[in-house]
Amino acid sequence: MKNLSKVFLYAGCISILAHCTPATKPEPGSPEHRAQITEAVDDDGLANADANQGDWLTNGKNYREDRFSALNQISKTTVDNLGLAWSINLGTTRGIEATPLVVDGIMYVSGPWSVVYAIDVRKGEILWIFDPEVPGGYAEKACCDVVNRGVALYKGHVYVGSLDGRLIAINAATGELAWEVLTVDQEKAYTITGAPRVVKGKVIIGNGGADYGVRGYVTAYDALTGELAWRFYTVPGNPADGFESTAMEEAAKTWTGEWWKFGGGGTAWDAMAYDPELNLVYIGVGNGSPWNRDIRSPEGGDNLYLSSIVALDADHGGLKWHYQTTPGETWDYTATQQIILADLEVDGVVRKVLMQAPKNGFFYVIDRTNGEFISGEPYVYVNWAIGIDQATGRPIESEFSRYPEMNAAIAPGPAGGHGWQAMAYNPETGLVYIPARELGFIYGQPADFSFVDDGRTWHTGTQVNPSLKVHKDSLAIGGYGKLIAWDPVNRQEVWSVKHASPWNAGVLATRELVFQGNAAGDLVAYDAQNGKKLWSYALETGIIAPPVTYEVDGIQYLTVAVGWGGVLGLWMKFTESIHPGTIYTFKLGGEAAMPDYPDPPSPELVALDFEASPDQLQHGADLYLRYCSACHGGGDKPSGGIMPDLPYSSGETFEIFHKIVGEGLYLQKGMPNFGDRLAEQDITDIKNYIGSIARKLRDADP
Repeated sequence: MKNLSKVFLYAGCISILAHCTPATKPEPGSPEHRAQITEAVDDDGLANADANQGDWLTNGKNYREDRFSALNQISKTTVDNLGLAWSINLGTTRGIEATPLVVDGIMYVSGPWSVVYAIDVRKGEILWIFDPEVPGGYAEKACCDVVNRGVALYKGHVYVGSLDGRLIAINAATGELAWEVLTVDQEKAYTITGAPRVVKGKVIIGNGGADYGVRGYVTAYDALTGELAWRFYTVPGNPADGFESTAMEEAAKTWTGEWWKFGGGGTAWDAMAYDPELNLVYIGVGNGSPWNRDIRSPEGGDNLYLSSIVALDADHGGLKWHYQTTPGETWDYTATQQIILADLEVDGVVRKVLMQAPKNGFFYVIDRTNGEFISGEPYVYVNWAIGIDQATGRPIESEFSRYPEMNAAIAPGPAGGHGWQAMAYNPETGLVYIPARELGFIYGQPADFSFVDDGRTWHTGTQVNPSLKVHKDSLAIGGYGKLIAWDPVNRQEVWSVKHASPWNAGVLATRELVFQGNAAGDLVAYDAQNGKKLWSYALETGIIAPPVTYEVDGIQYLTVAVGWGGVLGLWMKFTESIHPGTIYTFKLGGEAAMPDYPDPPSPELVALDFEASPDQLQHGADLYLRYCSACHGGGDKPSGGIMPDLPYSSGETFEIFHKIVGEGLYLQKGMPNFGDRLAEQDITDIKNYIGSIARKLRDADP
């Protein structure tokens, strides 16, 4: 939602009591009520989040991030009676990836462009909306849609990281700005899409942008004032400038060349967990910049702390230990995927562990007290490594894995065996439920590479090179999704469910059920023990966000925020139409009707009159591939996602095509202004190329 007003107040009264006496019982949903219940979300409340199963207080349900609820009103025997209680149209058209937070019937959830909504669950009504007014041009810096994965709560505040790099504290009662702080250099391609976490009075936030050439770090701020408490860089900078810590000095010994000129990467854009007993914050670290280590660190090296889990002292941010899942990362194998804490009996001994299913395809169990490797087994098809060395915890790489002088089909690909979509752990079944995918990629050494430090150019360092041989592996390509029930003790899959699309939703675990949405638009409940499908509800738009459950006034609810998008959702879909972003909430006996969203008009191929030489059309195709395809899909392969499918755009669109592409006419919609990079003839060539694709498609199917 993009507009000029920061706060829309749906509540009639905005004056609140800062503190309510114990005898005061404010009207549920009132500003006084919102102030009272959110002020109570303090350090003890967060550390003991599971004491009240009725609330969902932090992104992963608790500091363990296990996304498990013991509520059992909705069970195997009652789930057939689960129906829609209410829905809210958010009026958005981009991806929704957020986990809603709920405290005593008040929901806080974020949407596209980092907009935050407060919702009264009892009434199914919006209370206030906070729009941080992210400039539309920031969409160009966001690799994977203008999404946001959620907010944090603490002592009367709601915290959100904005796409343009601010950490914002909002008054939870009124929706008014409390404070904000800029956490990044906005001249560079930093963005924030992940949810903040609050630990011991500090709000912790990371950032993204490794693919564009930035240096990663996480920062802790005082939750009440916004004052910087500590910062931990995840990769070293230029040694000539000195090192911020001993950890960075040691890390620099594992890099070669002049890596800092490429940024280095290592952005910590999602995963966090916290152990109050050990006072350790666990951070998942991302990929290298560029992906290809041969370019950023030409003489090799592990390149710490890329693709690592780092354990930091919660008070000062100092490194306590690290475990690197992918030494010398060269495939976009981030370790930013969810980290879950648990106590497991391993070989007869109960151990404090953390579990992760990062992109690289191996499921890890790590001792969270010291970083010791316990186990690592493939949970999807993997061919870049043949296993993990039990003695060292390092992968045993395949001979073709770094694609030397070749193009190689490698699994998993950059989308990973598991992405940001949340997994869940049920301590009663002992199973971890992973929204996984089988999707490989063909990597190759580029014929040449040039780094453009403009803050908006992707730098993967991998490209299919027609002059080189191809290492083939038909199993590495794949192209479908899976919900996997994984036994972390016995290190094996117990059951799985196959999905047609590789792009599906995160999951929720309850005592008997596992809930997951999918790309086909169905919200599904599975038997947690065997994966049998027990219930489904057609929401008619692909789902990528994880559901949550909570209890209000003795009623258990299930909520999922639906909005198709994210990196694959930009240019692919698996439903007939894509409806506006919507919050759907269910309860037993719910009888609300689905919203009546009109079907969009049938797309028609544009008919353009143009004259262009083969060289001009090829030039247009090359430019389209470089500047347009990441969002709009391959020109000859209709996108079908949330981005306009250009061969099917209206004739009116092409009448103003030069203003859109070269003058920034649609900048506030997130469409970049390419006027400083493309000449008039370049834009004409792209336009004519799109017209030629439309003509070919029409000729193929008149």
